[in-house]
Amino acid sequence: MAAPPDTPAAPPAKAPARSPAARPRLWLPLIERVALVLALVLPLLLRGEPQLVTLATNILILALLAISFDLCWGYSGIMSFGQALFFGVASYAVALIGRDLEFSQMAVTLPLAMGIGLLLSLLFAFFLLLGRKTPTVIFVSLGTLTGAYAAERLVSGWQYVGAGNGLSSVKLMQFGSYEFVEGADFYFVVLGLLLASYMGCRVLVRSQFGLVLAGMRQNEERLAFLGYRVQIYKATAFALSGAIAGLAGALYAYHQGFTGPGNLGPGLSTTAVLYCLFGGSGTLIGPVLGAAAIESISYFLSGSQTVKQYWPVLLGVLLLLVVTFRQSGLLGLLVSTRERIGSFGRRLP
Repeated sequence: MAAPPDTPAAPPAKAPARSPAARPRLWLPLIERVALVLALVLPLLLRGEPQLVTLATNILILALLAISFDLCWGYSGIMSFGQALFFGVASYAVALIGRDLEFSQMAVTLPLAMGIGLLLSLLFAFFLLLGRKTPTVIFVSLGTLTGAYAAERLVSGWQYVGAGNGLSSVKLMQFGSYEFVEGADFYFVVLGLLLASYMGCRVLVRSQFGLVLAGMRQNEERLAFLGYRVQIYKATAFALSGAIAGLAGALYAYHQGFTGPGNLGPGLSTTAVLYCLFGGSGTLIGPVLGAAAIESISYFLSGSQTVKQYWPVLLGVLLLLVVTFRQSGLLGLLVSTRERIGSFGRRLP
């Protein structure tokens, strides 16, 4: 029997609210907060151990390089073996500016290093990513590897840049009249730049741009069918990663007081890949933790000559085990694939 016309319609049933206990635990924010707190208090914990503060600063710089690779591979599907190229060219640039022009103001040289990395990566993107045919992963990886190897061989025989000896006695980084030397001051400068870069990448990968990157990771052909110019998105992400690598290269040259051919060759590029795969790609924090773990273990094992000799073999075996049994890296033990990819749009109750 039909209801009378004046009978009010029943309100739609509300979906049952999920209890806090039923909601999945989000590990990434917790890991990021713990890492941030530890990074902030580390110089206080290492007071009286200047060599460990130097190690921690070096780890933060290499973490920037690792994040730049994660932006390529973990989010854009670009297997780049040329991140060290942007890193090394920027380090040579600031070293030469300091030597020839007696200029090392960080407010100018660090943005300049980022611009060098950005332009150089755009040049590579033009040839490797923006052709008529969609490039394969192998083509891009071999192209970036070839560029890094060629650059390393070039500077190894170029006397103007020190040839195989590299450039030593790099001018100290300055802010006004203040010069930064190894220690807590340099550490906090690098930490601030790492946090700024990290947050910028976090906003990027959680934006609409990041939504396209997430779609490319799932099904690149489908996105291209829907009209997205996926290679443009890849080239943009690749260029931004080059800027971050350039910033890391400049900081490395100032911190170490040296730069050489090894800073732009395939060896360092492969190391960045190890950081990312070991910690967990596609998470941003994973490469940071991977760099911290590998560099710390390498440092503390360097006291034993026997272990130091076989450490690369042990590292290779360890990485092989991680990739074989946990392809998402160490963070994959806690972080689900859903959390790594992220959620977009309005959160449902």
